[in-house]
Amino acid sequence: MDDDGLLRYSRHILLPQIGIDGQEKLRAARALVLGAGGLGSPAALYLASAGIGTLALADGDTVDLTNLQRQILHRTAAIGQPKVASGAYTLAEINPDCRVIPLQVRLAGARLELEVAAADVVLDCSDNFATRHAVNRACVKFRKPLVSGAVIRFDGQVAVFDSRQDAAPCYHCLFPEADEVEEVRCAVMGVFAPLVGIIGAMQAAEALKLLIGCGTSLAGRLLLLDGLAMEWRSIGVPRDPGCAVCGAQ
Repeated sequence: MDDDGLLRYSRHILLPQIGIDGQEKLRAARALVLGAGGLGSPAALYLASAGIGTLALADGDTVDLTNLQRQILHRTAAIGQPKVASGAYTLAEINPDCRVIPLQVRLAGARLELEVAAADVVLDCSDNFATRHAVNRACVKFRKPLVSGAVIRFDGQVAVFDSRQDAAPCYHCLFPEADEVEEVRCAVMGVFAPLVGIIGAMQAAEALKLLIGCGTSLAGRLLLLDGLAMEWRSIGVPRDPGCAVCGAQ
């Protein structure tokens, strides 16, 4: 690490749980962020500013005026541009040392598996159950830690599903794909802007901890935030031995 790096990351290096070794781990790591919207914006910003070496940012949408209330990666001048292009520009302005790979596509199938296999940590910042379950299956297949977040209205949740741990559950253990789950979206239900910042930042924090190897992750726990009361609840999530996704692993 050169002198500029030592200065840029000095507040990390001062932490005994990180130090130079931990910062070097971040520089050597690759993160995959699915979604450059409300959750993906703060998550990507903190990953890049913290010194992640490579950040693959996947999103097939373009920037819309309604996004700017909460999607802080994007600026008014970026309206109409691909979100990944807008995001890559913003991240380069913050930390040019972070290599951003813009993926202007909704990842699925073999391409999704390819990107998950190449990543050291995956952040699910998507807004639909089909993507969440597909990402979970890929992360279980390639034994990649998954940091999942969701926000709607004034409610948020964040969890870690780390298939490297034998006793850890996967996303399907918590939300079985066959169950009838109401699909709710910000465009219909609304979302409190700062809440995506809180949950997205927590996703980045969990991802960084996993990469550095410090602290205790949220694996096996689901954190729920009531933004109106500003109260947190922590719920234990056991592994389902009969899970159709991770039960045979």
